Formats: sequence, C-alpha cells, structure tokens
Amino acid sequence: VQLVESGGGLVQPGGSLRLSCVASGSIKRIRSMGWHRQTPGKPRELVALIDSGGDTNYADSVKGRFTISRDNAKNTAFLQMNSLKPEDTAVYYCNADLIPFGSYYVDDYWGQGTQVTVSS
Repeated sequence: VQLVESGGGLVQPGGSLRLSCVASGSIKRIRSMGWHRQTPGKPRELVALIDSGGDTNYADSVKGRFTISRDNAKNTAFLQMNSLKPEDTAVYYCNADLIPFGSYYVDDYWGQGTQVTVSS
C-alpha cells in the first residue's frame, strides 16, 4: 500500500492550493483519510479528517478556509486550501486508516509529505 501526495508549492498569502492524495496497492477498504502538517521543531498536527461516510473534522485554525473531500472510487483525498496564511507553511502529510487485502485489521499509512510555503 502506498500513499502519494501532490499539489504542494509556493503561494502568496491569500492564495489557494489543492492537495491530492492517492492510495494505491492491495486495499480492501479505506476507513478514513486525513491531512496532517508539521513544521520544524513542532509535533505533527491534524488539519482535516474525512471518514468513509463523508463526515469531516477540522482543526480550529483552518475551519472556514480548508475543505477536505474524497473520491472513494479512486481512493483519493483532496484538501482545498483557500485564504492561505504564512502560518500555514508546513509539510503536509496524507494519512489513511485502511484494511489491506488479506487482513482483518485497520492499519495506519502515511504519505511522504508535500511542502506548502505561503510567502510573499
């Protein structure tokens, strides 16, 4: 199983970016997908989470600006980030709680991360 993020980059304050995360491999079912972020010297923090039914949860710092969505048929999650601020600068990681084929248990998988930099 592999998670691959894309869509990061450099954007000016107030701008927008859309991150994508594709889960591939021997996947039976994905329970939830989420986005986390990390800056140097700080712990990784949850940004947004979406479960298999479409229910979402957001960090207070991004509510009203970020939107998480997913395409279950394509095992893909998205993070639409609007009104970006310099403090949103971080490495963004995709996470999926999923059941691989051949297993009955939920495992936690992570992508390699994509850099988002908000600066003028």
